[in-house]
Amino acid sequence: MPPLTPPERVRIVEVSPRDGLQNEAGRVPTADKAELVRALVASGLPEIELTSFVSPKWIPQLGDAAELLEMLAGDLPKDILFSALVPNMRGMERLLEANEKATRTTGRRAIDKVCLFTAASETFSQKNTNATIDETLERFAPVATATREHGLQLRGYISCAFACPFEGEVETTAVTRVADRLVEDLRVDELSIADTIGHAKSEDVTERIAALSHVESTRINLHLHDTFGRAADCVRAGLRAGVRSFDGAVGGLGGCPYASTPEKRAPGNIATSTLLHSIEEEGFVTDIDHAKLGDAQRLAEELVDRARTGASA
Repeated sequence: MPPLTPPERVRIVEVSPRDGLQNEAGRVPTADKAELVRALVASGLPEIELTSFVSPKWIPQLGDAAELLEMLAGDLPKDILFSALVPNMRGMERLLEANEKATRTTGRRAIDKVCLFTAASETFSQKNTNATIDETLERFAPVATATREHGLQLRGYISCAFACPFEGEVETTAVTRVADRLVEDLRVDELSIADTIGHAKSEDVTERIAALSHVESTRINLHLHDTFGRAADCVRAGLRAGVRSFDGAVGGLGGCPYASTPEKRAPGNIATSTLLHSIEEEGFVTDIDHAKLGDAQRLAEELVDRARTGASA
């Protein structure tokens, strides 16, 4: 009898410290963020997106990026990959400064992967980054060069890869055009295909991944929002299409502000627990401890509740 083939492993990238917190009305204190990161580390997640080196003027909730990394110095194990988003070369310089400081004090750099953020929608790009898609890609060129020079990995987010809150449905060709620029010009290691407003259905995911068949499946990640409760179905479609990397946020934190209305806050990223169950139901495995992930989720919800209460007080 031939030996049984072991279940295939899927990677979950936890984005709650960055994407989950950046759109909160209130600020979570740096010490609380550090506590959340430690809880996420304890759950066995293989990759965590910690923060963004963006100007505090634009995203004050993440204005403590350097302070957070300094507070976590010594608590970042070498077997977990840590990433951070940068909007431009100035942000990259701040990231490199943080890495240099962490290496001097602990022997381990703070950030292993640099994340860039563009879009498949021109209107969204201009409203979100004050630049056209081509301008964002040009802005990222020196960042990509610096990333390679310092031996870091590089991820490229493509926001609004399914639909845009301003333009509606986004053509597949718009997604592949940006993807090809990221792969060929910026030489990203990973493409994150983002359903920014939670519009996608399972068949949309199947179609988008098929259109990217010329990109190695190991380089593709899905970043899903659960606005209409379809994210779990999209995960299953992604798995069946060959995707083996997905973003999640404990407690479903985050969410694009453009998907919300004055009367109702839109649901955020797919909850990591939902993502984990969807992956396992399809017969795949991860190294994540369910109980410890639950602890991290309860902590995240408590911290956000306190921040929201403070913001509305």
